Amino acid sequence: MSKPPLASDTAMVLAAGLGKRMRPLTASQPKPLVRVAGRALIDHALDRLADAGVAKAVVNVHYLADALEAHVTARRAPEVKISDERANLLETGGGMAKALPLLPDPFFALNSDNIWLDGPKNAFADLSAAWDPDTMDALLLLVPHARAFNFNGPGDFHMDALGRLTRRQPARIAPFIYSGIQLVSHRLMRDAPDGAFSTNILWNRAIAEGRLYGRAFTGLWFEVGTPQAIGPTEEALGRG
Repeated sequence: MSKPPLASDTAMVLAAGLGKRMRPLTASQPKPLVRVAGRALIDHALDRLADAGVAKAVVNVHYLADALEAHVTARRAPEVKISDERANLLETGGGMAKALPLLPDPFFALNSDNIWLDGPKNAFADLSAAWDPDTMDALLLLVPHARAFNFNGPGDFHMDALGRLTRRQPARIAPFIYSGIQLVSHRLMRDAPDGAFSTNILWNRAIAEGRLYGRAFTGLWFEVGTPQAIGPTEEALGRG
């Protein structure tokens, strides 16, 4: 039986950050090249894309960009193109806006600093099955606290019965954590600010318009933002 088609054949992998929380491991290498369970962090993400059938990836680069570019462009799958931010670091929203000419509508976007194990469906097939371009500007893959490893925060979002998202209220716990993986319409990116800005600006507008949605992840997710998270992640994965 053939697999259901994905909503997009292209993903943007956000990999341009300075990796300050991962110091001292990022003193001489970009954070996406830090190795966890025998693989560079970014290879965990790119491997998942290839396994799901996502054919193309756009990777943005800034800090120690030459090393990261050489590493990812040597891959055979997915096919990698570079969005060059050497001159100016543009944050998450600005990075996507700069790369938009390389990205179809819609496109997947994901961070390069977490690792996940899929549930019954892979993450990208799950988002694709739930995608409705008529009602959604972005569809975020969300993790309940019980499935999130190395994460100690109060959560990010509430989700209603239809999947629409609202922000966590101050001094409250929200049941869902953003996994760093989303499916994005070009509509979300309309009238984007110039220069560096956070995707949160665009999400807030989509929330106000009732067009930011979520999908609860059925697998396991590992936040790997600091050196202290590497050991527990490797132990949970059963290999070092």
